[in-house]
Amino acid sequence: MELTREQINIINSTGNIKINAVAGSGKTTTIIEYAKARPANSKILYLAFNKSVKLEAVKKFAESGLANVKVETAHSLAFKHVVYNNDYKVRSQGYKTHEIVELLGLHGNGEKHTEYIVANHISKFISYFCNSEKLKVQDLNYLDVVSDSKAKEFVAKFYDYIESQTRLLLSKMDKGEIEVTHDFYLKKFQLSNPVLNFDYILFDEGQDASPAMLDVFLKQKAVKVIVGDTHQQIYGWRFAVNSLEKTDFKTYDLSTSFRFSQDIANLAREVLQWKNYLQDFKPVHITGNGNTREYKVKAVLARTNLGLLLKAIEYVTEKKKIKHIYFEGKKEEINLSKINEEINLLYVAITRTKNSIHIPQALLPKDLPRCSQIHIIKDESVEEKKNKETIKFEKIPNQKPKQQETDAYKAYLLEEIRKKQKNAYKPWSPALDDELTIMYCEGVNVKDMAKHFGRTKGAIRARIEKLELEELYG
Repeated sequence: MELTREQINIINSTGNIKINAVAGSGKTTTIIEYAKARPANSKILYLAFNKSVKLEAVKKFAESGLANVKVETAHSLAFKHVVYNNDYKVRSQGYKTHEIVELLGLHGNGEKHTEYIVANHISKFISYFCNSEKLKVQDLNYLDVVSDSKAKEFVAKFYDYIESQTRLLLSKMDKGEIEVTHDFYLKKFQLSNPVLNFDYILFDEGQDASPAMLDVFLKQKAVKVIVGDTHQQIYGWRFAVNSLEKTDFKTYDLSTSFRFSQDIANLAREVLQWKNYLQDFKPVHITGNGNTREYKVKAVLARTNLGLLLKAIEYVTEKKKIKHIYFEGKKEEINLSKINEEINLLYVAITRTKNSIHIPQALLPKDLPRCSQIHIIKDESVEEKKNKETIKFEKIPNQKPKQQETDAYKAYLLEEIRKKQKNAYKPWSPALDDELTIMYCEGVNVKDMAKHFGRTKGAIRARIEKLELEELYG
């Protein structure tokens, strides 16, 4: 592939740099060529975002004959330095709310479910601390990341207790009394002030950097290169920071995408212009230089796992040509930063496009020129939605049913529904409320809770609202 002037400038650069690369702009190719241009005896570390990216990078560096490049993720690097040396046992997933209650022996103060609410905030506080660059839990103010007003009031009331129990749970992990989490050993790695023996460190996906890992990276003596896209930051809920904005390295751009056409580039740029409603926004230059005419892979991005599952079922049952399906893998209060992240997420979805894109009408920027590659999914009218939701009764042809027959049929239907949902009309007891609260804290979805209690999803949502669980858990 013939390199662009932007790529050549990066390859010939010296010192610490940051690269703002639009989607599909040959980022990996540029990094490989950058590594090739360094002295053959130099030691290079490439920090990938996750395991799948790591495996792909290992393959590409090997194919390029770069045996001097070591590929790691932040967690794989921390695992080797921390877990091996301390003989820790690692927990595959974080601790659930009820497990934290049991491990710490949390007790309520007479108010309903207090111990579970406290445990929920302890879990979030640990995540906040472990992903931060701070040295001690006390160096953070957990209230800074609590947005809901009622949750904020609760945390303020129990702050000292939440903080002390957060420190206690971390201490139990540190001593090996309980299994450690992935967040924990990454944090311990940062706190150990590791020295990484490399001449160059290439930090990929820098727009979603953990502050803890960014701290490790910036303290190294090696020549440092950060690569990312400011507008692809979508992990703010994990307390990620945009390292491209946090560092004062010399900036280089990769603004030509080889993935999609100029029409798709224009759509992406117009979506980003929505940020003007949030803050002063500097227009982004994106050149679409992709010319893919056919494709074999379809990607679906969804806001929920259920949405993905339903789409997967549709492909399997209705579109028989699909042979393989692969899944890549909070509801939070919105402020400006969350809205900004939502725009970023839409931008990420758009810039995955190689050939054509299907986009809901509501998400289409105003006055965008029509083109053959952008397919608009039209919104259903209110009337159409009503028609779908209306219960239609079968009628005998050419015969108008008597009112008594209609009423009897409705009564029969109601009785059948009641038989199928025996528990649907039973009152909620304190014991059931407790069970619902625990399931809510553990992230069980509404559909599964409805199945468990034998009630409708609407009834579950109404009870969640009645108990104010969303407000209490923030």
